[in-house]
Amino acid sequence: MKVYTYSEARQHFAEILNIAREEEVIIQRRGGEVFTIACKKKPRSPFAIPGIKTKATTKDILRAVKDSRERMAEQVKQQNVRSPRR
Repeated sequence: MKVYTYSEARQHFAEILNIAREEEVIIQRRGGEVFTIACKKKPRSPFAIPGIKTKATTKDILRAVKDSRERMAEQVKQQNVRSPRR
């Protein structure tokens, strides 16, 4: 952790921001106030996943989704016939 006076921080602000990427930086003012500068990491989206290489076309994928939905609908329909609601 690096500690700078307010004057030093003002003179070397860009350098301090670069240091703050790796570690916490403390800035002290003459009156005793203490401030911390730290890099705030952006949270990654759970949807930010790497792509995959495939020869499937958009049409192939949409057809697979449609087929899957039709199979699920058929299963639900069969379950409803076997155990009707009262």
